[in-house]
Amino acid sequence: METVKLYYEDAYLRKFDASVLSCEAAKGGFAVVLDRTAFYPEGGGQPADHGTLGGARVLDVHEKDGVITHTCDKALTVGETVTGEIQWERRFDHMQQHSGEHIVSGMLCAAYHCDNTGFHLGADTVIIDYNADISWDDLMEIERRANRYIWADHPFETLWPSPSLLAGLPYRSKKELTGQVRIAFFPGADMCACCGTHVRSSGQVGLVKFLSCQKFRSGVRLELVCGRRALHYLSRCWEQSLQIGQSLSVKPQDTFAAVERLQRELSETRARCVSLEEDVFARIAEENRGKGDVLLIRPPMTSDAARKLCDAVSAACGGRCAVFAGESGAYKYAVIHPGHDIRDFVKSLNAALNGRGGGRDGFAQGSVQAAEADIRAFFMG
Repeated sequence: METVKLYYEDAYLRKFDASVLSCEAAKGGFAVVLDRTAFYPEGGGQPADHGTLGGARVLDVHEKDGVITHTCDKALTVGETVTGEIQWERRFDHMQQHSGEHIVSGMLCAAYHCDNTGFHLGADTVIIDYNADISWDDLMEIERRANRYIWADHPFETLWPSPSLLAGLPYRSKKELTGQVRIAFFPGADMCACCGTHVRSSGQVGLVKFLSCQKFRSGVRLELVCGRRALHYLSRCWEQSLQIGQSLSVKPQDTFAAVERLQRELSETRARCVSLEEDVFARIAEENRGKGDVLLIRPPMTSDAARKLCDAVSAACGGRCAVFAGESGAYKYAVIHPGHDIRDFVKSLNAALNGRGGGRDGFAQGSVQAAEADIRAFFMG
């Protein structure tokens, strides 16, 4: 016997009574079947409802062949009447996300003559795939249109058309459908075959906000949030902008310009540092001109800087140059000996100084975990 789906009769029903038809031990708890339920089972990209049945917690809900099974953390007695209660905040969040997806998908598919090829309602965001190339600017226009539609508070309708009426409806669907088809209808925005739960009117979606648009297969993958999620997301962004603004002594809405200014200053500072670094490296190279093999142990610097110093000194010293840059037993190194095969030397270095790295054509680079005294002892040996 198929389970009576109370969530289709009233998506806002939070509490109900039902009879337990079966209860069996199953993976993750107990599989409970009721004669009727308001718990929405996972399907159509929408997650299952959670809540309680009697004294048990409902952890998951699935449907197969019209029978809805609730995974509970405790066993229930077959034949007893139990009270079920939906975790409403979770359900309403899903209704907001799913309804918002309908509105934007209907508008996108109509505007760009494309199909919605994938939908996933995640714990944080909604992911939707379309088989059309949609730009970010185009997406922002759809976002503006969708929010105007939401704020106009259009009613939502559910249609159960006969096969003959269904054939004449311009509804969206990812696949060929048979049997009784449920149509989710936001007049002026979307008409789509859908098994999910939705808000009573567009105004209850509250807000839609697109977060990203990426190339995906032959089209794009969009990420968005709706309703309470959108409010929380934008609130977090504002708090972050406020903190950044305070640290930069600008208003929150001016933080991007301030960051651009800092980036320019940082770029100029880096250029000056590179120039000064090159001057210092040239001086050190001159100090070691003609000295043959040279070992330099320097304060911490980047791997690229250590290589540049080593390159400058090796060109002047006439022998092998080794630069170790670091402190507290952790050093980056660069070794250069032009025209020589130093692979065996570097293997010995790594073995003696707990190092990792290598190279070819007279150049090697890596790191060691060793004290300065141990490094000096290795090169004196």
